[in-house]
Amino acid sequence: MIATIETIIQLFTEKGSQLYGAEAVSQLEHALQCATLAQNAGESNELITACLLHDVGHLIHNLGDNAATRGIDDRHEYRAIPLLNKMFAPAVTEPIRLHVAAKRYLCQVNSEYWSTLSSGSVRSLELQGGKFSPEAAETFISQPYAEDAVKLRIYDDQAKVANLQTPDLNHFIPSLNACLHSRTLPQTSPINSKN
Repeated sequence: MIATIETIIQLFTEKGSQLYGAEAVSQLEHALQCATLAQNAGESNELITACLLHDVGHLIHNLGDNAATRGIDDRHEYRAIPLLNKMFAPAVTEPIRLHVAAKRYLCQVNSEYWSTLSSGSVRSLELQGGKFSPEAAETFISQPYAEDAVKLRIYDDQAKVANLQTPDLNHFIPSLNACLHSRTLPQTSPINSKN
């Protein structure tokens, strides 16, 4: 698969209408809500992009909808990294790779966090190894980009509101373009234009 912003838009166009696990939103609605929360909080383009793309791994596997209900950890946090690494720097890809571990971290360090998780997140947490030990939590948070992964995780948990109005994918193309590896990739315009 060739890594371009068009590839990502095509994934969301073709598969974004799938339900986001057992939640009341689609994959695309969840991604847009997560990115909107980050943007409204004044986060960097890199973290906004990570929020938009953090679950792309759900869109590229062939395990069917809501694998967690069948006891399968789809390891979505790793699935899209080979594709995304071709396009984006670690400031985008590392929070994505670490966002599942960030849930395990938050369950260890914040006693109130567990009660905020949806039933789907609790189920997937069990498949992902449960909460970290104190030592594992300390090791996790000392990694580069772990703090951004924690921010992403919090936005991720809040991005499950049915019928919430958000900007569309085109709105986030400038953030995606701003994060592209400068070495190569052509930028995408929200409006098709001839140059």
